[in-house]
Amino acid sequence: MKSDRMKIAAAVLGLTLFAGAAFAQSVMRTGGPGRHGAGFGSMLGAFGDYLDLTDAQRTQMKAIMTKEKPTIQPLAKQLAQGHQQMRQLEEASTFDEASARTLANQQSATMAELMFQQARIKSELMQVLTADQKTKLTAFEARQQARFQKHLQGQAAPTQTTPNP
Repeated sequence: MKSDRMKIAAAVLGLTLFAGAAFAQSVMRTGGPGRHGAGFGSMLGAFGDYLDLTDAQRTQMKAIMTKEKPTIQPLAKQLAQGHQQMRQLEEASTFDEASARTLANQQSATMAELMFQQARIKSELMQVLTADQKTKLTAFEARQQARFQKHLQGQAAPTQTTPNP
């Protein structure tokens, strides 16, 4: 039971780090604004189309993300730098456990702050949605969670039994 919890926790942490890095990449992306603006545009475009957002809602959401970019961007950069530092520690000729632990703890704190900020921002974005759009988004997220759980169950290692002699 404890092993299953650890596997789930590790998978969730890995996906959270991946999602955070992907979010960070989209926030840090430079370039001219597209249909919905740079970085956030692809996410807003996909969900905007799925949720049938009005132009006013898109504008409000873009304004929220523009306002929040200075909060998210430094955290994203800090995570990226920490990831690079960890890779350097992993690839060094000798492993520095103390440095790796310190860096892992720093990365944990940064990820926790990023997760908090993302939750706060999502809450603000949710206020822009209608009740029907919130229901549609909740159903979408539930389907994604179910797929994730199914994937985790497929990844679980089979239990080992000792053969009878």
